Amino acid sequence: MTTDAAIRVTDLQKSYKDLQVLRGVDFEVARGSIFALLGSNGAGKTTVVRILSTLLQADAGTASVNGFDVATQPADVRESISLTGQFAAVDEILTGRENLVLVARLRHLADVGQIADDLLVRFQLTDAAERRVSAYSGGMRRRLDIAMSLIGNPPVIFLDEPTTGLDPQARLEVWRAVRQLAEQGTTVLLTTQYLDEAEQLADQIAILNEGRIIVNGTLAELKQLLPPAKVEYVEKQPTLEDVFLALVGHDADGDAGKGRSLTHTLGEQR
Repeated sequence: MTTDAAIRVTDLQKSYKDLQVLRGVDFEVARGSIFALLGSNGAGKTTVVRILSTLLQADAGTASVNGFDVATQPADVRESISLTGQFAAVDEILTGRENLVLVARLRHLADVGQIADDLLVRFQLTDAAERRVSAYSGGMRRRLDIAMSLIGNPPVIFLDEPTTGLDPQARLEVWRAVRQLAEQGTTVLLTTQYLDEAEQLADQIAILNEGRIIVNGTLAELKQLLPPAKVEYVEKQPTLEDVFLALVGHDADGDAGKGRSLTHTLGEQR
């Protein structure tokens, strides 16, 4: 264990009657990094997040967040974190800016208007600031949800399957927002069941299976667990995501105009 870890979990255990969900989970998360907790549905990912965010008590083991014990110092933990669940917790009647101002006021912060405006710029929502959230796309709602979570500058944020139900383009928007969080010093614990999401975002990846961490390391370290495949000739084909983004006119960096060129190319090939 390192001395500068933002999150530490040791021998964490949790059962619901006869169902043992966590069977001794151990991991730590470095400050300012993105840690992906990867696992299938029912693996225990959300249970870990609920314990770390003080919403649920563990049966055994210890956990600390930002140096505070989740069992004995829950108030300090709650002041150090923000939690974004699987569904965007936004008020659809309010505008995007009004949602941000509301949360800033609830946190008793000064200059709530400036806080809202800064977050709108940071998450590329300025043009939609005065629109009701009911008119937002899925990706915009999730970005607004994450922006609301950052009000008060919590050092640690939990993202519990943040891209569930989003289309490929919206997922890329959220990925970009998550990367920005880490770049600006926020520690991110991300739970996901999407392999590509962990591969794209995480500095460290832990795989949770049947209540235990079965492997924990960087992407490069995990890849070394399997021998490389021997291939004599490889013809690179575009992925379905490449095709989708090209046809709708946006690539991973938000560039427009490729839809027309690909459609034209397909027409020529016919």
